Amino acid sequence: MFVDETKIFVKAGDGGGGCTSFRREAYVPKGGPDGGDGGRGGDVVLEADATVSSLLEYHYRRHFKAKRGVHGKGSICHGASGEDLILPVPLGTLVRDAESGEVLTDLTHQGQRYVVARGGRGGRGNIHFVTPTRRAPAFSELGEPAEGKWITLEMKLMADAALVGMPNVGKSSLIARMSAARPKVGDYPFTTIVPNLGVAKAGDHSFVLADVPGLIEGAHEGVGLGHAFLRHIERTALILHVVDLSGGWEERDPLEDIRIIDRELALHAEELAVRPRVLVGNKCDVGGAEEASAAVADYAAEAELPYFEVSAVTGRGIDSLLLAVGEQVHRLRQDVAESSGVERVYSARPSRDHAFEVVRTDTHSYRVKGESVERMVIMTEIGNEEAMAYLQKRLAKAGVDKALEEAGAVDGDEVVIAGATFEFSGAPAVEPESPIVEDEASDDEGES
Repeated sequence: MFVDETKIFVKAGDGGGGCTSFRREAYVPKGGPDGGDGGRGGDVVLEADATVSSLLEYHYRRHFKAKRGVHGKGSICHGASGEDLILPVPLGTLVRDAESGEVLTDLTHQGQRYVVARGGRGGRGNIHFVTPTRRAPAFSELGEPAEGKWITLEMKLMADAALVGMPNVGKSSLIARMSAARPKVGDYPFTTIVPNLGVAKAGDHSFVLADVPGLIEGAHEGVGLGHAFLRHIERTALILHVVDLSGGWEERDPLEDIRIIDRELALHAEELAVRPRVLVGNKCDVGGAEEASAAVADYAAEAELPYFEVSAVTGRGIDSLLLAVGEQVHRLRQDVAESSGVERVYSARPSRDHAFEVVRTDTHSYRVKGESVERMVIMTEIGNEEAMAYLQKRLAKAGVDKALEEAGAVDGDEVVIAGATFEFSGAPAVEPESPIVEDEASDDEGES
């Protein structure tokens, strides 16, 4: 079964929680805090793999989750980080956010990676919250929840040249004659219902050839599954436009077929209108094909396109076509290699966003939105009074209290941050000294 598009849910691992612990040993009556940090959660990583030929694995299994970080323990034992989850995908896989449709990455080279979901940060143990005035902190941080989202994977064949044309013009017979591929061949339209790939050898050069299912008028609008087939032409360096010189059982006009296919390619993607092309007249061995071949040759000369008259059945003209295609593909490959550099590793972890905003939701209700501010709340033990006092100081130093006061908040108003509800008690007299500090080894009081 060939699957070239699917939708999956990916969830990175949550961070492990920090530990609240105190040293307890014989003859050490006042041992200090020794709670270790939680481990970082594992990432979900997509990796382009040439050995994977379709998205079949992701058609039957839709949910993927990386391992979470291990919680910290006493005696300053830090939790282990969760193992990253590596998901192999075929070369030429386009990754989109399923909700917004935004293109996240395009994996086109062997070994190329993209972190599609980041693991949560591990919480800090209570050893980090010791100060000259707080000698025995009885709180630690919770692990950061990891991100999860639905994404769509769309595979586009990575072929050097693609055979395109109307149904039943002999594309499958041609790829079988030109390469070692053995697709299904039949004397009826739409014999080919999935793309086929074959490796062709031409002199000193070899190239990958794709047999794309037949296109019909309206394919760019999805007629005849046009969208499903046309996507596989987008990456090819060269288009081999195959026409039936015999006219087939429908007695079609080869010139009209050429115009229809050219129009459909251009309407699907503008760049396909200027993609290098070669016209291939197939079934030249059929009686009466000479007149149609002469008309196609005249059209090709006027359009300044190479034209080859071939027969997939007898092999006539195949060697000349192979040599010409091999040379042109080789030149196109060199042009691409000289004009583009490839980034092998994607999505480095970005710096934290410290910005936040205050939104008034009701007469006496406000909501604070911001990545770093929300993270502070999420990683705080809400039921721990000492942890809540520490959180209040951090929010004040970040400027949240002052921003709420400027937005009109008064004592007793409701403030919601990351789903947690607080009561506003007024901004402190001390001005914030610095922006939010997110360093894992320090906080706003300079703990060690």
